[in-house]
Amino acid sequence: MPVNLKGRHLLTLKDFTSEEIRYLLNLSSDLKAKKRAGIRGNLLDGKNVVLLFDKTSTRTRCAFEVACFDEGAQVTFLTNSQMGKKESIEDTAKVLGRYYDGIEYRGFKQETVESLAKHAGVPIWNGLTDLYHPTQILADFLTITEHVAKPLNKVKFVYAGDARNNMGNSLMIGAAKMGMHFVALAPKELWPQEELVAEMQAVAKETGAVIEFSESVDAVKGADVIYTDVWVSMGEEHMFAERIAQLKPYQVNMDMIKKTENPDVIFMHCLPAFHDEMTDVAVQVKKDHGIAEMEVTDEVFRSRHSVVFDEAENRMHTIKAIMVATIGNL
Repeated sequence: MPVNLKGRHLLTLKDFTSEEIRYLLNLSSDLKAKKRAGIRGNLLDGKNVVLLFDKTSTRTRCAFEVACFDEGAQVTFLTNSQMGKKESIEDTAKVLGRYYDGIEYRGFKQETVESLAKHAGVPIWNGLTDLYHPTQILADFLTITEHVAKPLNKVKFVYAGDARNNMGNSLMIGAAKMGMHFVALAPKELWPQEELVAEMQAVAKETGAVIEFSESVDAVKGADVIYTDVWVSMGEEHMFAERIAQLKPYQVNMDMIKKTENPDVIFMHCLPAFHDEMTDVAVQVKKDHGIAEMEVTDEVFRSRHSVVFDEAENRMHTIKAIMVATIGNL
């Protein structure tokens, strides 16, 4: 059956079928090849997109903007709106929906992006909330298809770190949808919420996915992918000491890589990564907590296993696919 995503929101991958996700990945691959060939597109000609940001960003903003420019759309980057200050989310959504063909939101509460979707009348794309990061997952899965010589439903994927943050949640959802073997490697207190786990276990029964949770690093054996994220999310900066104590045993280092017993295992990270002391935050963490590398060592980050910059590039291609599929001139 043909896939038609015109007019759809992307709030969480829970709302998409396996076939729809696969369609977006295939479209991303096609658009990536088109860009590599130097073919300028017109699939977003005449479209206007606004990017609403309540959180800072490098990849999300740049990926959306370049994706728009590549296919002919106009972009407004908006960080100083009145939304939530002098104007309600509902009223803001109704105004922006009159001006724009699509709205991206990157911020804190999932309720904000859901309210935008309820009232705007145009597709809303979740660029990150505290609960979900669906555009990142599409980029991650595209990267896996490029670097792992297996279909997604044969891939063993291990996420090491804070498994109840937006990345842990979203990777589990995506893996369940695509029939993958997903392992959350984390202390039990940082496993995802039981309600979400139960929901994804039900999905897994339909897709053949396996969803597991472990506190033992031995769970990485046979992994095709090891993935991690920052130990302290935006808004939780006061928790560095607690998170370091909880997650130091789950740092991705060469010992963990070797435990996979897979010479071709790939390392992934959504970035930014605290793998050295070249940032202000890392310097402060070293001063306060005596640790120079956090979720991943510099050795792994720069190793042949690391595909983090291919992954970062793929944010642009998958985001382009989302916009083309939902508002484009296909």
